Amino acid sequence: MAARKGRRRTCGTGEPMEAESSDARTEGPAQVYLPGRGPPLREGEELVMDEEAYVLYHRAQTGAPCLSFDIVRDHLGDSRTELPLTLYLCAGTQAESAQSNRLMMLRMHNLHGTKPPPSEGSDEEEEEEEEEEEEERKPQLELAMVPHYGGINRVRVSWLGDEPVAALWSEKGQVEVFALRRLLQVVDDPQALATFLRDEQARVKPIFAFAGHMGEGFALDWSPRVSGRLLTGDCQKNIHLWTPVDGGSWHVDQRPFVGHTRSVEDLQWSPTEDTVFASCSADASIRIWDIRAAPGKACMLTTATAHDGDVNVISWSRREPFLLSGGDDGALKIWDLRQFKSGSPVATFKQHVAPVTSVEWHPQDSGVFAASGADNQITQWDLAVERDPEAGDAETDPALADLPQQLLFVHQGETDLKELHWHPQCPGVLVSTALSGFTVFRTISV
Repeated sequence: MAARKGRRRTCGTGEPMEAESSDARTEGPAQVYLPGRGPPLREGEELVMDEEAYVLYHRAQTGAPCLSFDIVRDHLGDSRTELPLTLYLCAGTQAESAQSNRLMMLRMHNLHGTKPPPSEGSDEEEEEEEEEEEEERKPQLELAMVPHYGGINRVRVSWLGDEPVAALWSEKGQVEVFALRRLLQVVDDPQALATFLRDEQARVKPIFAFAGHMGEGFALDWSPRVSGRLLTGDCQKNIHLWTPVDGGSWHVDQRPFVGHTRSVEDLQWSPTEDTVFASCSADASIRIWDIRAAPGKACMLTTATAHDGDVNVISWSRREPFLLSGGDDGALKIWDLRQFKSGSPVATFKQHVAPVTSVEWHPQDSGVFAASGADNQITQWDLAVERDPEAGDAETDPALADLPQQLLFVHQGETDLKELHWHPQCPGVLVSTALSGFTVFRTISV
């Protein structure tokens, strides 16, 4: 196994990890299962979670699936690792009918760590104590919902001073901004939540809406440096800049940033420069822009064929001059912005066997990132890991011998993964959304 001091690398583990046979005649040792590598699961085989590979693991469902969500920064403190955890999510649904959709605020709390294995020879009294403890350790979920006509394609949250807001891209072709203060208040108070759901939720409306895109989209990003500054990109290849104005409103520049020839899939503001942002597109390109120039001349740099097909997602490192991208080709690529003109990534990783659906750099560890794919894998990576020749991966399991040495962890068990985010205040905690619901976990590797 590859290893680094202070870091444990776990390949092929996750939920679920190992393939076991339910047929007693074919019983044998559990084996690591990785999509696209080695034989597929046989009839009668099932995947089993390796709980020892997780520090924390919880799942939650909210009814209709959510394509997108964002983690809401809270006032419970930064760099918190003490369990149980509490976290807040803002999400939007993709329901079967337009009128059944909801904007949701979730408070997930009492999130304990994975339960240690039972001790051998435990007596009846110890078993009763364990049952009581298990009841106390049950995770809790409070949910405040607001009706929203039309499926919600993407959600991004920002704090404008002391006011939390969410920008939503909708399938009805509008971008809307909702105030979140009331929703955050009621998920902390059961009585207030009951009152809100009974009397108030239907009256909640957006504080601002823009329908100038003339079609739906997915790309959306709040500036981390200029409060209230927003970018929105659509499936018609256009990008619009939002500038906050007095009175809690926005001026949206009607002149789009033009350069892409197909749908704009993702947008990311620079974490170090107020006026610079990156975009990626179904035209296979990644572009770097500067809003100080006129929209038609703002594109500074372009990598025309960043991936073999659509570039779905990008993430701009907040600690290094690196941009991370994921495409329909299943590849993960790292671009050094100091060498962007060369058109070549400084690293390419190929573990996913289907389109990459989400990527994000770890907020505290500059060399670590995570990705999700349509192959139902979440992968964790560390650029600082080097193969340990004494670990003997190939001798332990030949299926692991050709894995990228920077691959730390493979999490499985979700269905139709859409988006993931590291929690900015809880180091190592990842949250994902999929057709199968939300998952909150922390692995032993990060």
